[in-house]
Amino acid sequence: MTAQRSPIRVLVVDDHTLFRRGVVALLALDRRFVVVAEAGDAGEANRRAAATHPDVILLDNHLPGVAGVDAVAGLKEVAPTARVVMLTVSEDEHDLAAALRAGACGYLLKTVDSDDLADAIVRTVAGESIVSPEMTGKLVTAFQSLPGGPAPASPDRDPIHSLSPREHEILSHIARGASNKEIARALDIAETTVKIHVQHILRKLNLSSRVQAAVYAAGRAAGARE
Repeated sequence: MTAQRSPIRVLVVDDHTLFRRGVVALLALDRRFVVVAEAGDAGEANRRAAATHPDVILLDNHLPGVAGVDAVAGLKEVAPTARVVMLTVSEDEHDLAAALRAGACGYLLKTVDSDDLADAIVRTVAGESIVSPEMTGKLVTAFQSLPGGPAPASPDRDPIHSLSPREHEILSHIARGASNKEIARALDIAETTVKIHVQHILRKLNLSSRVQAAVYAAGRAAGARE
């Protein structure tokens, strides 16, 4: 018999009480999660994170006193194993860049569907970097502002030519923000096969995350349109 996996421990940080309580109530309906605490500002979030050791911190960007992106580093310090996911109304690429730079592993808009939010939390804990599909097109601008962003390769040395046709196909789905499960369904292949292809894509392109892969693909698409 397979051992039952422990629920994912979530800390919800948002200064709008009604929205925060709504997220808490939503997650409470799903046995995969347990909300260990909630907070309305960065200071309270730090104290709650240190006391409860959450797996995931859902963090609003617009908090009183300290912006959410500026609170990421402090939260990572008191809860180093927590995965920080921004849950915000901001569609500004500068906020996206600041969040990624600070160590957030996800950036979701508050318009996200409830099922997609739950799926994103699970994928985040599994090690994926999650960005709302609406923000994927802005990843290029955001990622270019991050220190150490990859320089464009010369045409004759572009590693994109090392990808197989199937890997090209999967990369295009990644660029649109699709999960492994969604890609598997679209291509009618096993999810484990998708995972293997993604690993090969990252290795061949010398990238370390799906976010970087999406940036790479979006950047090439933008260049092709110019």
